[in-house]
Amino acid sequence: QVQVVESEGGLVQPGGSLRLSCAASGSVSRIYFMGWYRQAPGNQRELVATIISSGNTNYAESVKGRFTISRDNAKNTVDLQMNSLKPEDTAVYYCNIRLVPTGMSPTASYWGQGTQVTVSL
Repeated sequence: QVQVVESEGGLVQPGGSLRLSCAASGSVSRIYFMGWYRQAPGNQRELVATIISSGNTNYAESVKGRFTISRDNAKNTVDLQMNSLKPEDTAVYYCNIRLVPTGMSPTASYWGQGTQVTVSL
C-alpha cells in the first residue's frame, strides 16, 4: 500500500553532520505518523525520533538536542538532521510510516529498507 524509500547514508567524522530523507508513496492520504529508528550490530531496533501529522515530535534521550526531525506533508517526506554525531550513532537507520487505522487495516505500518550511517575517523 505504501512504499518507503530512504536516502543514502554515509561515513561521517565525529562531530559532523548528516541529513537523512525519507519519501513515502502510494496510498499516502492517511499518513499520520513518520519516524526514524536505528539498529546497531547486536542490538534491537530502537526509536530515534518521531513526528505526527500535527507536527509534534518525540526524540530518544540519546539524540535530543543533536537530531531534528521534520516533515513536509505536501511532499510526504520526513527528514532527520543529525548534528554533533558520535561513534555510538553508527547504525542502520530505518524510516517508518504509519497510517490512520481503519477497520480493514487497524495497524498499518511500513518500513524502508534501511540506510547505513557510520560515524568514524
